[in-house]
Amino acid sequence: MRVPDPLMVGGRNLAARRVRTLAPYTDPCASRGRLRRWLCAFVAVLATGVGLPAAATLHATLDNGLRVVIVRNTLAPVVTTEMNYRVGSDEAPQGFPGTAHAQEHMMFRGSPGLSAAQLADITASMGGNFDADTQQSVTQYYFTVPSQDLNTALHVQALRMRGVLDDEKSWQQERRAIEQEVAQDLSNPQYVLYTKLLRAMFKGTPYAHDALGTRASFDKTTGAMLKQFHQRWYSPSNAVLVVVGDIDPPRALAQIKRLFGDIAPRAVPARPAFVLQPVKPVTLHMHTDQPYGTAVLAFRMPGFDSADFAAVQVLADVLSSKRGPLYGLVPQGKALNADFSIDTLPHAGLAYATASFPQGADGAALAARVRTVLKQILRHGVDADLVKAAKLGEIAGAEFQKNSIAGLANAWSQALAVEGRASPDDDIAAIRKVTVADVNRVARRYLDFKHAIVAIATPQKSGKPVTSAGFGGKESFTPKPTSGVRLPPWARAAVQRLTLPTDSAQPSVSVLPNGIRLIVQHENVSDTVSVFGKIRGRANLDTPPGKEGVSALLGQLLSYGTTTLDRIAYQRALDNISAAANAGRSFSLQVLSSHFDRGMQLLADAELHPALPARALGVIRGQLAATVGGVLHSPAFQTRQALKRDLFPAHDPTLRHATVASVKSLTLRDVRDYYRRAFRPDLTTIVVVGNIDAARARRVVEKYFGAWAANGPKPPTDLPAVPANRVAYTAVPNPSRVQDQVVLAETLGLNRFSPDYYALELGNHVLGGAFYATRLYRDLREQAGLVYYVGSQFDVGKTRSVYLVSYACDPPNVSKARAIIEHDLHDMQTTPVSAAELHQAKAMLLREIPLSEASVGAIAGGLLERDLIGLPLDEPMRAARRYLKLNAEQVRRAFAHWLRLNDLVQVSQGPTPH
Repeated sequence: MRVPDPLMVGGRNLAARRVRTLAPYTDPCASRGRLRRWLCAFVAVLATGVGLPAAATLHATLDNGLRVVIVRNTLAPVVTTEMNYRVGSDEAPQGFPGTAHAQEHMMFRGSPGLSAAQLADITASMGGNFDADTQQSVTQYYFTVPSQDLNTALHVQALRMRGVLDDEKSWQQERRAIEQEVAQDLSNPQYVLYTKLLRAMFKGTPYAHDALGTRASFDKTTGAMLKQFHQRWYSPSNAVLVVVGDIDPPRALAQIKRLFGDIAPRAVPARPAFVLQPVKPVTLHMHTDQPYGTAVLAFRMPGFDSADFAAVQVLADVLSSKRGPLYGLVPQGKALNADFSIDTLPHAGLAYATASFPQGADGAALAARVRTVLKQILRHGVDADLVKAAKLGEIAGAEFQKNSIAGLANAWSQALAVEGRASPDDDIAAIRKVTVADVNRVARRYLDFKHAIVAIATPQKSGKPVTSAGFGGKESFTPKPTSGVRLPPWARAAVQRLTLPTDSAQPSVSVLPNGIRLIVQHENVSDTVSVFGKIRGRANLDTPPGKEGVSALLGQLLSYGTTTLDRIAYQRALDNISAAANAGRSFSLQVLSSHFDRGMQLLADAELHPALPARALGVIRGQLAATVGGVLHSPAFQTRQALKRDLFPAHDPTLRHATVASVKSLTLRDVRDYYRRAFRPDLTTIVVVGNIDAARARRVVEKYFGAWAANGPKPPTDLPAVPANRVAYTAVPNPSRVQDQVVLAETLGLNRFSPDYYALELGNHVLGGAFYATRLYRDLREQAGLVYYVGSQFDVGKTRSVYLVSYACDPPNVSKARAIIEHDLHDMQTTPVSAAELHQAKAMLLREIPLSEASVGAIAGGLLERDLIGLPLDEPMRAARRYLKLNAEQVRRAFAHWLRLNDLVQVSQGPTPH
């Protein structure tokens, strides 16, 4: 069981949190940079490395003030448009903190010349990768489409800049959805902690609140107020358009001029003044539903507008280093995890040292230890070698940003629209100039303990799950009839087009003598190589009885160095080549192409020759036992176990889990025996993606992994098939939540190789996946306003499958939402979907194929997943041909045959549902 970083949600620090309209998380590839006004268009060629293609970057400012940056990136036949309006929660009217967020939502409710229904249909047919977020100083709208559909995406962005409907009826409908988003976030203790830190750190300024808003203020907001907000701030002169992808920049600029050039600019209002008052030291206490507690020391930092920004960024990297004394609290057994991070805003920043502790431990004592560590660093100065490593890491990170089309667009948007730079390179130039003396100077100035805020989040146990034979009262629902939408002329041809996508991936596949399967995909958009490996197997199948937890213990011990390099020496070796590596059943490496050989040597050393030091075992075993003790009482664990108990037989392997006793009983021999049995080359697939040819990749992989040999017979790797479940209702109490999180699920009798998989997947794209253009979002959110999100998924595996629907809503609405879901599923079983819905679902699935290859990580993940399950690597193209041939009756028959609405399991977490 891995201990997550404190203040992390979905792998993302809450300080970097953005309020979003359609989906809860953002692309993690963000950077920093500066924008200047360009008087005319010009092309700048960025030389990114020997042997790499030139990446054309075109900058322009239109006559109306719209700033444009177009970056060519040929990773996939895909393009991202990201429209940045330089307005956010900072500019919200007094008493209405969520106005910018509300306007972001209403941009999806239609504009003059583009109704909400038209917008939903267009974006769904383009692949459904369409979203927005609101931050303190910017609101961003991004649309990723196949390159051939750039004109359609630009039309959408231009029409929404020209105007917005913001009618009162639509706002009253959307208000219910946005208030569900408020309830969702207030059900997250980490988010609540973050908002408390903002209020304490930035009292009296717009930064004292984030962009989310409150139910009370939304109840007072009107459509007219929102329309006025759009009129004031959504001017081309207050916007930055970033376009990144496999496109021709001059041609794209011509399209932009044609669509945006005649939009009249408007003067924007004066921005609020920021008068920062001294921080009053305070200690905040709260409860959390996480299985561990969090101790936080928070400090005010300078903003993007400060000359100290680059030095502070390097300081944050130094303090978060796994070689540093703050993280050293973990191997010492004093913390479950420790980190340092910074959330920088235009005029100020919030930095915090965080450390996690097990349930029942003293959070205040841990906060004191963190304070002592930081004071010692101030007293003795930072490690010069860590400063060097931090600077090299930031410089290498800029190269890795090119490995994601959407991520690169976000990096440019961050640089230009948020930070006011000319490009992301500005930050790299500033970081190069940072000295050790600079880092020590900003550390002494800003790590001010007399004005620090301490926060302690203490874990609390969940109540026992309550299982019942029935739930709530019977609800009925009849959806409003919907008719076909007539699309504007500029969108019809693109939406009607159903063609097979280009198969851009041409991987090389080979098998090493020891059984390792090697897949290599050459990509030259950056001078980097990414490696992802996976050893097939499951801890719940191959762990000996009574040794539950041994896999997790091994996973943590693998980070303690190799037989030749101890933990710190190993991390130093990675830092010297600006690489990141992780060993385990899933292992990975991100490295510059020039250091591929050394990076693979280090990865293989960790994977094949782990130290597994006895001196670390006692510390890690104690930490893991304490963590398990908290996990077993956490609402999240109780919910997962309840779902599996309701779905699977009593002795199903997935129900196995570690206990405090089983972890405490583990010995070093148990760990080593498990490693020898489970880690073997003949169950391993390695995927290499990047600027490297297949022959060189094989030579290096074989050089370092070729001597790896298997021991004994192969352990079982596939879960047994399961029978059909029966209906059940389980409620897991969680006093931290104000909203119920609900999962409806049932087992299915097919596997991934069944021909009906494709009909079910096509039908699922009629149900969900594209906001208001699909049935569940339309009925549950657009019309009823009961939920903020709803997801429908066929989790179809090699030996077993489950259908799941998840949503969150206020407790009185749980049964109402379920009734709508059951109605929509029943319709799928009894009535063939319309021709328009079928066409839209096919268009979405076909366009999802190139969109799924728009980052190196996605390319590698797809190849690895397909190989592990036994599918051909070109399965997406084969699936596309199947989707094109399917008809509505085949979809109906598949839903009627496989889904059993009377057997749906319901598991909720939160207050008692109604």
